[in-house]
Amino acid sequence: MGPLTFIVGTGRSGSSALSRIVNAHPDLLSLNELYASLGPGALPPGQVSAARFLRLLTDPNPVFDTLIRSGVPLPEFLYVRKPGRYAAATTGIPALSLMVLPHLTDDPDGLLDALVAEVAGWPCRPVAEHYAALFDLLCARFGGTAVVERSGYSLEWVPRLNDAFPTARFVHLYRDGPDCALSMSRHPGYRTIALLRQLMDRCQVTDLGQLTADQVRELPPDLAPLLTPEFDGQALVMDRPMPVAGFGALWSELIGEGVALLDRLPEQRRTTLAYEALLDAPERELARLAEFVGVPAHPDWLAAGRAHLDGSRRGRALELPAAELAGLRASCAAGTRALGLA
Repeated sequence: MGPLTFIVGTGRSGSSALSRIVNAHPDLLSLNELYASLGPGALPPGQVSAARFLRLLTDPNPVFDTLIRSGVPLPEFLYVRKPGRYAAATTGIPALSLMVLPHLTDDPDGLLDALVAEVAGWPCRPVAEHYAALFDLLCARFGGTAVVERSGYSLEWVPRLNDAFPTARFVHLYRDGPDCALSMSRHPGYRTIALLRQLMDRCQVTDLGQLTADQVRELPPDLAPLLTPEFDGQALVMDRPMPVAGFGALWSELIGEGVALLDRLPEQRRTTLAYEALLDAPERELARLAEFVGVPAHPDWLAAGRAHLDGSRRGRALELPAAELAGLRASCAAGTRALGLA
């Protein structure tokens, strides 16, 4: 396997656009939202059989399928824009098919079939070796001498990814706190995350798996449906008043914890990329990214990268009423300090 780089961050930081830019580079294999798709069980310890590895790749992500059935699919769910043979309401959508494979091909079902046929014959081995073989297989199919995986809401993954891939490089992509938090406040995934965190705080647990049957029965009717296979997503998630300052606090918490985790890595294996710098000087920042990842910064790729960037979202938080903006800035202050920007 060639050089492996993870682009990590809070999400809502221009990372989807960056994945499209990475995917346009002829020497890069772009893995879009791989570990976000597979979920917390993506890196099991010990020896992993081919059958178990296939289940990691093909079992539907239950949270994501629930959001689709509930009418609040994330905009990042590429498969639902052009459905194939799988559906959340019937078969469930294989985890790898939701965001990873449609990023690479117009025939994700055909690619999944080909991968399943190949992986089925693999030996039992550590899961990192399975992933390395999978990346090699995809590089051979799509070209690429280096691999870049990019997932939103991924900063907490840094220790696990580092343990599994001890030579991997990490890029921390971040965005202005108020703008990022405002974007989170309008996104069904982050609104659901905020509600689930509220639910766990109410029950004094750190994981949904820790909830007891009694705790679930005692949940209020505005939170209990989140634990069901399908709910009214518009009413429960999108129409509910949720102060934007709360998302500023979430952004600050994620940034503070993420910066601390990244600081534990050797300096030569980590770098940062500011979304605003990418907007201001795309050729310069993309050339720096290419050098860090280990591929040439082709002039035509640098020029094309600018077209994938949307500067109109910059400064959206400034459109908020003054009092709301002041509260948002205050809730983002800790994260801004953690980034060394204050």
